[in-house]
Amino acid sequence: MVIMIILKVQLPPHEPAVVQRAVNHFLQKNEGDVIVIDVRCVPPDFHSRYKAQERTYFYRLLSGPELLSSFEKDRAWHVLEDLDLLAMEKACRVLVGHHDFSSFRAAGCQVVHHLLDGANSPIRTLDELCVSEVPPTPYFPSIAGQGFGIRRRHRCFVVTARARSFLYHQVRLLVGVLKCVGTGDLTVPDVERILNAKTVTAASPMAPACGLYLGNVKYDLLP
Repeated sequence: MVIMIILKVQLPPHEPAVVQRAVNHFLQKNEGDVIVIDVRCVPPDFHSRYKAQERTYFYRLLSGPELLSSFEKDRAWHVLEDLDLLAMEKACRVLVGHHDFSSFRAAGCQVVHHLLDGANSPIRTLDELCVSEVPPTPYFPSIAGQGFGIRRRHRCFVVTARARSFLYHQVRLLVGVLKCVGTGDLTVPDVERILNAKTVTAASPMAPACGLYLGNVKYDLLP
């Protein structure tokens, strides 16, 4: 996440690296789960939301009938069925580009009056939407074999979505449709139909929040 802090009091100037170390010191001292990875000085008119030039989200899905381990619980969407990667990639190509994404905007989409945000319009340009298969877990090396006590690995898929801005729950609604294409419940022509319907009632159930990660936010900032 990106956090913007406006100081109301005059403090002596500090290098961003010094601020980063100081904040992390107190976060770790209080056993916090958050760390600061970068600090920048910004102009007075900067806004972490409205000045963003690009956002990238990742969504993790784990496919397979095995129960999830404690390390993966609430960190990915567990799909019991096998997923067809090729079909999901074809569906992504339908959705990439400049469209009316009303079918992928949750009913509670907020109305923001700031002109730079434009959240009141369902028109968005989706610069990238793709699905890739990756190793299932980074925590432990895989153990080959089918012997006693060896857990069967899930297949892990990551959906990448990149755009200047997204509608409320847009990524999770997109993933919900892609998952249904992967399981065979929807076809690529169905995805075109859902997109052209311009109503969220045409979309598949929304993917759960547990698999969604904000990967990157791009700004025009000095190094």
